[in-house]
Amino acid sequence: MDAVAGGFMRPITLADDALDPLMSHAAVTPNDLSSPERPTHDLWLGLDTGGTFTDAVLLDASQRVVATAKALTTHWDLAIGIGNAMRNVLSALPAGAERHHVSLVSVSTTLATNAVVENRFSPICTLLIGFDDAMVERSGLAKERGGVIVRIAGGHDATGDQSHPLDEAAIDEAVKRYASQVEAFAIASHFSVRNPSHELRARERVRTLSNQSVTCAHELSSKLDAPRRALTAALNARLTPQIRHLVEALTQVLAAESITAPLMIVKGDGSLMQASLALEYPVETVLSGPAASVVGAGFLTGLQDFIVSDMGGTTTDVAVVRGGRPVISADGALIGGWRTMVEAVDVRTTGLGGDSEVSFARDGRLLVGPRKAMPLSLLAHQAPLILAELRLLAQQETLPDFPTQFAFRNPGRDAPSHIDGLDRRVWEALKTHPVKASTLVNSLAGLQALRRLADAGLATIAAFTPSDAMHVMGRQTGWNAEAARLGAHILTIEERNARAARSAVTADILCERVYEHVVQASGRIILETALAQDPAIEAKAGRFGLLGDPLIYDVVAGKRFSSLVNARIELACPLVAIGAPVGAYYELVASRLATPLSIPQHAAVCNAVGAVAGVVSQTVDIVINQPTFKVFRVHDPKGSIDFADADQAIAHARERAHALALDAALRAGASDPHVTLSHTERRAETAAAPDYLAEAIVRATATGRPLAGQSQPKTFT
Repeated sequence: MDAVAGGFMRPITLADDALDPLMSHAAVTPNDLSSPERPTHDLWLGLDTGGTFTDAVLLDASQRVVATAKALTTHWDLAIGIGNAMRNVLSALPAGAERHHVSLVSVSTTLATNAVVENRFSPICTLLIGFDDAMVERSGLAKERGGVIVRIAGGHDATGDQSHPLDEAAIDEAVKRYASQVEAFAIASHFSVRNPSHELRARERVRTLSNQSVTCAHELSSKLDAPRRALTAALNARLTPQIRHLVEALTQVLAAESITAPLMIVKGDGSLMQASLALEYPVETVLSGPAASVVGAGFLTGLQDFIVSDMGGTTTDVAVVRGGRPVISADGALIGGWRTMVEAVDVRTTGLGGDSEVSFARDGRLLVGPRKAMPLSLLAHQAPLILAELRLLAQQETLPDFPTQFAFRNPGRDAPSHIDGLDRRVWEALKTHPVKASTLVNSLAGLQALRRLADAGLATIAAFTPSDAMHVMGRQTGWNAEAARLGAHILTIEERNARAARSAVTADILCERVYEHVVQASGRIILETALAQDPAIEAKAGRFGLLGDPLIYDVVAGKRFSSLVNARIELACPLVAIGAPVGAYYELVASRLATPLSIPQHAAVCNAVGAVAGVVSQTVDIVINQPTFKVFRVHDPKGSIDFADADQAIAHARERAHALALDAALRAGASDPHVTLSHTERRAETAAAPDYLAEAIVRATATGRPLAGQSQPKTFT
């Protein structure tokens, strides 16, 4: 059975026709409020930080979207873009509504995900209790920069019994030595999910001797695998200062706008938690953005079973929804090569978006992505002076290196002290206004240095992108179409020179090729995601040998498979496409996959809708096993208890799991949460007992709407 979590509230009913999701970055779109049912005082504000845009929406208490807005994401300081989007949407408040009517604010953020992917971490000290050399190696923590690992004697065995006494003196020594050098501590003990006492005692010692935040591994996952729990705890500790800065900045923005509503953050499974809890468990916000998009898609369409494709500026994220809930990754979230133990939406991501850089491979093949760039049309929209340079380049037969690329320093950023060599020289050559890349660097090594600065959030690189191609084709508007056409023309010159061809394709033909490339790549990632849900697909692929790949490629390309065989692949569920660029591509994508397409109204801000459409959901697992025959041990997070009877042990575990899940949901911000209980058993047979309980897992899940959204409806005056 697929694991699922993080559902959404009852969806609103929408008209079948979808609005054009392509919006200017400054657009503010109030809904038509002339319906007989008037909006109420309570407003929910949803925010999402994407790779290019930060989106904002306002929902009223009847769950209608009453206003939407966009602002450019400011990667060097996310709070700036969030503040701009918030002010844009608040400027479109419905008649009679005031800022103090906002009763809930919820944010989905890329901060944690990007920090892990880009290896931008705060320095921490990780205390590994009872770990041997092999466990440390398997955790991968020794490969991390900016962290200190200290091994401490202690730990427990699989039954929860102490294997070695905890060396508290070693803990004290480590804290005194490293507290001034790090921003947080992480603690992971062997078999802490069976007995957390050593982690809890270590946390007491750290807090006694230091003011730094502390993460305990057993609080992040109840699953076995100490090395992965240690990695997850370390990532959580490393992210804590960054999430704290974001929450502080958001709090300041809300205060400046006279909004006193509670602040929630979207978790990676699509559910919500109060910002105060996110400060303790920031690693749970990885994949927050994709999770919000899945929740928003279900909320806006009302569908229960579908595939959702979220195409943004940087990536395309594809996920599956079954029974109204997103499918959750059984192995934990995989971020930046790290396999965590965080429950998150099972999402497949590819570096394909509206702002993917378009270039040519050495063999002349057209490439789209995976790197992101600011579209030339957007750059010229903001800095019209670059048009003159583009016009000059378009008139040249011999082009400089990297002819369509420009770069500039991001405002308010200083180069970190560790940058040296070529990176330092490129940084010093950068300006705060756009400069041609060819004047900054003169080699591929120089370009790589420039890209490293961009990856670190210090610089922005602009280049020709699919968004530019759509401006040339008239499928997208809002930015500078002349810059887009000039960029396309320059690329045709570059391609002609690279192939030594007598004539180049036109700018229009090049843009058609970019369009077709995006359509085919989108179709492939959707099919890959759908096929990955079938556990028997690898066996089927083995029987067909090499037939599968060409078949899929021909289907998504709209080609005939062979002269005697017509091929067609049909998705067995609808396709929901969201994100600002999808209106330009997905009608053709869905046609080739022979599936109904839904681009819901407000698809361009679906993530922000999902940020407030989610519910608060907290799950607690309690394990029961037998340390000795007919002794049933309940591994309560607060302390293990032994029973002589299996039924008594299960009953106690159900009672404790219910109480702990309820408490966790209330702490996360749920209103009147509902608790569901289940348990699984693993039985064994021996001569002494033909059917005895070897292990049981009791699971309690508490779910409720956010507290702030429960006020009684009131009409605007």
